[in-house]
Amino acid sequence: MNRNQILLLVVGILLFLILYFGFDIIPQKTKDLEKSRSLNIESTGVNNLLKEAMTTLDAQQKSIIEAINLDVQKSSKDTATLIERIKSLSGTWYEFGFPAISGSYAEDIAGMLKTDESWSMAGTTYAICVKKSEDQKVKDFCSKRAVKAFENAISLAPDNIEHRINLAICYVDNPMQDNPMQGILMLRELNTNNPKNVAVLNQLGKLAIQTNQTERALVRLESAIALEPENQTTICLLATAYKNIGNTAKADEYSNKCVN
Repeated sequence: MNRNQILLLVVGILLFLILYFGFDIIPQKTKDLEKSRSLNIESTGVNNLLKEAMTTLDAQQKSIIEAINLDVQKSSKDTATLIERIKSLSGTWYEFGFPAISGSYAEDIAGMLKTDESWSMAGTTYAICVKKSEDQKVKDFCSKRAVKAFENAISLAPDNIEHRINLAICYVDNPMQDNPMQGILMLRELNTNNPKNVAVLNQLGKLAIQTNQTERALVRLESAIALEPENQTTICLLATAYKNIGNTAKADEYSNKCVN
């Protein structure tokens, strides 16, 4: 290799090193996207929710939470007492307006009790979070955990239709992007298999009202009221449905019976 060839090789190597180490080879948009993904993952963690929530509590609320946490730590060797203390922690967070955190502790309890009722309670708490939260990341966090909780309840009590209804409602309240009709289809299937189940009829009637399909809602709800004339959910939904179609007499009849 002659002198010129060696010089060209050295220059090429130097240029490579300058380009590789001297410039950021990852586009800014890519880095921003990765940062966004990272933040999304972090924001849905229970620890992050706890840290954020603690900054919003007043001094008295913080003292209450810290006292219950201390009781939980002292009860670690007594399962029955531990469960009661965690229930207290879950209830307190719910009372303070944090159903996502409350649901997390309810989930811990369900993991210890391993009963369909405890999993249903966890799922219900998370479902309330889905309805109340305005933050889509928190809503998604609660929705996924609600689904898992009700699936666990169903696995333990497959014949309990309430668990299946609650699971369907999870998909209705926070639809999946790739299958937005899943919850409604689940409710329709439940209705096909259980045509006389009033809870299913009420849910279908409620959905029909929400989507301005009042006539369809009335068909469901009239079927439900014929099965259970004193069902308060059906009565109140009928009051709304008849009001929507302008039937004042019927609307007043059911409104007078509706006890909210």
